[in-house]
Amino acid sequence: MEDSLLVAILETHASGYRRPNEFLLSVVVPCFNEEGVVLLTYRRLVEVLGNKDFRLQIVFVDDGSTDRTAEMVANFSKHDPRVKAVLLSRNFGHQAAVSAGLADADGDAVVIMDADLQDPPEAVLEMIDKWLQGADVVYGIRTKRKESLLKRTGYNLFYRAFQRLADIDAPVDAGDFSLIDRKVLDVINALPEKNRFFRGLRAWSGFCQAGVPYERQPRAAGSSKYPLTKLIRLAKDGIFNFSTVPLTSVFYVGMLMSSLSFVAILTVLILRVFDILGGWRARTLSLR
Repeated sequence: MEDSLLVAILETHASGYRRPNEFLLSVVVPCFNEEGVVLLTYRRLVEVLGNKDFRLQIVFVDDGSTDRTAEMVANFSKHDPRVKAVLLSRNFGHQAAVSAGLADADGDAVVIMDADLQDPPEAVLEMIDKWLQGADVVYGIRTKRKESLLKRTGYNLFYRAFQRLADIDAPVDAGDFSLIDRKVLDVINALPEKNRFFRGLRAWSGFCQAGVPYERQPRAAGSSKYPLTKLIRLAKDGIFNFSTVPLTSVFYVGMLMSSLSFVAILTVLILRVFDILGGWRARTLSLR
């Protein structure tokens, strides 16, 4: 059923689809305990994207924050009709928050970016230019990362391992920061996956994809909400969801262990038989 739904979506958009002359840009911003930076993020987005030739929508998704983040984004939405606040009942995780924001985005083009301003809003303007030129997916390529050596090394190893192991053509050093066309959004929203890995789904969707290089900035305020344990879990989800290598490896290891167990059992049986035969022969000789 899901396959037929995707086909229907693709056929609908393939028939005479054109970029609209006046379009709505939605920016999805997942937040978790970002009270120290979310106001600055809102102001930067409005400053950079709010006075252009397109309409702007900002979708803040509060992922069960325990600080004032939910209160602040709700207040933005009360005073600015361009802002939509999505308040989750608890902390579901970054990827679930991204999915919730995508489900509520109304734009002809949709940008996904974090609330910490490490991904600069100015890069979105370059993404829009690529989209207007015909690209359906425009992802940011991180040329430099102003983070700790441990994190830079971890990210570097993950992206290269993911590219080698995954069954999709995933670009290196491209995170969730990206712009996707409405038809790509419809396809991703229609997918049945529960445990989502957005950058993998984005690459899997196909369409015309292009990259925009940019320099990733340090956090504007606050501390990272993605400790090493969460990054490892995210890497695991990405590799297991988009690669057959782990399952294939488990299959071959299982076959090897089964074969070794069979050989061991057969060896024990043979030794036992020879032991019984040897004891029988010894008793026979003693009787004689």
